[in-house]
Amino acid sequence: MIEQPFPAGVVGLGLMGTSIATCLLAAGHRVVGIDKDAARRRNLKRRVSALLRDMRREKLLSKEPASVLKHLSASDDFGALRGCGLVIESIFEDLGEKREVLRKVEDAVAPDALIGSNTSSLPVTELQRGARHPGRILGIHWGEPAHILRFLEVICGDETDPRNAEKVMRLASLWKKEPTLVRRDIRGFVTNRIMYAMLREAFYLVENGYATIEDVDRSVRNDMGYWITMAGPFRYMDLTGIPAYAAVMRGLLPDLCRSQETPKLMQEVVASGARGTSNAKGFYAYTPAEAKRWEKRFLDFSYEIRALALKYAERPKR
Repeated sequence: MIEQPFPAGVVGLGLMGTSIATCLLAAGHRVVGIDKDAARRRNLKRRVSALLRDMRREKLLSKEPASVLKHLSASDDFGALRGCGLVIESIFEDLGEKREVLRKVEDAVAPDALIGSNTSSLPVTELQRGARHPGRILGIHWGEPAHILRFLEVICGDETDPRNAEKVMRLASLWKKEPTLVRRDIRGFVTNRIMYAMLREAFYLVENGYATIEDVDRSVRNDMGYWITMAGPFRYMDLTGIPAYAAVMRGLLPDLCRSQETPKLMQEVVASGARGTSNAKGFYAYTPAEAKRWEKRFLDFSYEIRALALKYAERPKR
């Protein structure tokens, strides 16, 4: 049974909060956005409208964007969440701040409303501590752009009621996602644990002079980038011969980077004020116009790779 849309809330209207709100609107939810920043609240409908128009153009939205947008509102008052059956917190990655937001959400919504945290790495069990109804709190980890990607992780904390996790898994079908259920709480969940292991090795290779940033990007893009949309790591080993990977593991795994420190290059880039294409300053040099072009290319690619992934998607087992 697929869940039916009901009023939903999003707390935090930055880049991801905006695309999450767009996804929920497109799925038929009435959405309330909460943010203390007045400019974000003022600009929310304009930003969401642009994303909805793109979805309509790409045939991911059957209704006219204007008819969907009328179901979106914004406020700085958590009381506006009253009546929401689901609220997703999407503020910055700080445990104390997220707990404070979750407490305010609990004050506003009914005891049976679902509360999800769009955390990238914080243990959901830690977010549940001190909650009045911890069984309805879980991780709902989205990828950016949330209104396009089929990715979603649903993470159970130690006190999450499994029935609530299953309900979010059913909602994910409504949101046009192919969700992963993380049954036991672990920092970073599935995708970030794998990605950050790769990032650590990427920094190690650059910082120690084995390859440039451009060459690392090129190798990963032209190898993993070639197959990973169709097959995850285990399927890929099935397709290309398992024994070879066992042989490589014996020699290579002991030699991989095992540093527990944030890489120096990352520290330097962050200290310089770089945020990436959003301020035209990152690991690569951009003019403002180039940064905008890359952002548009990323969105265009996201739509195209979604269509390709659907073409080769695994059919769910019955």
